[in-house]
Amino acid sequence: MVGLPARGKTYISQKVCRYLTWLGIKTKVFNVGNYRRQLHGANLPHTFFDPHNTLGEQQRREAAAAALEDMMRWFRDDQGIVAIYDATNSTTARRRWLCEKLGKEDIQVLFIESICQDEELILANIKDVKLSSPDYAKMDPDEAAVDFRARIDHYKEQYETITEQELTYIKLINVGSQNIINQIQGYLESRIVYYLMNLHIAPRKIYFSRHGESQYNLAGKIGGDSNLSERGRLYAVKLPDLIKTNLGDQDLTVWTSTMKRTIETSEKLDYPKLQWKALDELDAGVCDGMTYEEIEQKYPEDFANRDEDKFNYRYRGGESYGDVVLRLEPVIMELERHENILIIGHQAILRCIYAYFMNYSHEDLPYIKIPLHTVIELTPKAYGCEEKRFKGMLSVHQVALS
Repeated sequence: MVGLPARGKTYISQKVCRYLTWLGIKTKVFNVGNYRRQLHGANLPHTFFDPHNTLGEQQRREAAAAALEDMMRWFRDDQGIVAIYDATNSTTARRRWLCEKLGKEDIQVLFIESICQDEELILANIKDVKLSSPDYAKMDPDEAAVDFRARIDHYKEQYETITEQELTYIKLINVGSQNIINQIQGYLESRIVYYLMNLHIAPRKIYFSRHGESQYNLAGKIGGDSNLSERGRLYAVKLPDLIKTNLGDQDLTVWTSTMKRTIETSEKLDYPKLQWKALDELDAGVCDGMTYEEIEQKYPEDFANRDEDKFNYRYRGGESYGDVVLRLEPVIMELERHENILIIGHQAILRCIYAYFMNYSHEDLPYIKIPLHTVIELTPKAYGCEEKRFKGMLSVHQVALS
């Protein structure tokens, strides 16, 4: 990463890590700020970051070197595929040092520079950082904002944007408005760049809800294209008030699958709607329309295999969770381009999308609880996603940060 503080570097780092991990690519973020806090403590005054502070400069170099050594060790010992070195890396000399060190280990380097000239976005990022960064824990928010702005000014004194044409890089200018790409080559670099070109860092909310209870839910059957039950129809009636209460007058787009139970659940919502074939439920193949008891009796070996590895288990003639993740990649790209979205979907589909935002492993993904008649609200932040669950129509069921 390259960029001044409050330009979304940590946010971008975490997003890229989650995306690649979700796809099954072993990825890890090495945040130099965390190493600096471990070595020299948190709550350091802005003067620590003054380029004229010799001791501070030395201690920041120590943190940068420690993070880099751990990163190279991870590549060697843990067979890592993509490491994200999350730091300002704001001078030509620092980037040259990184290239020399990593070049000796035969590690390819892609620089991602985040340039933000939008003052409103910068202010929003400062507010987010001062409330969520460990550097400002238990500090008065206004004092934190003043200190953080002073820290940014110190970095501005020595900041050098990337001009080295021999480097592989992408510049994200006001993330989502302009991109400059140089020397991009290879599958992984292209994949990462394509993902980055779909990102934005404007504040937003993402809502998930399973369809209302269906006739197949009542019968204990999987798959199918059944209508809503009476309780499911009641949920569809209550859903607009539930969304309005928590979203207010903000714009929202509703996405559903092409299946009747999601479309019926969305009918009372007075927002623009879009149907996605990619959001259709996991294809259960020959087991579609059966209960789990019937599957166990008719296909006992398959039923046992599913329990052993639920993520990779593929129904005969159908799909696995792994297949669904690949199917959903275009949906994820489009989600990253939009602002407020409500997805009315199916349990397996919402598990996969929720796992992307909340950084769940493939092993844990199939067991994520996505209950009926519950709205999940996710608010992306620099250090994770803030989550709220609204269950029983209007009560807040859970608040979490992951």
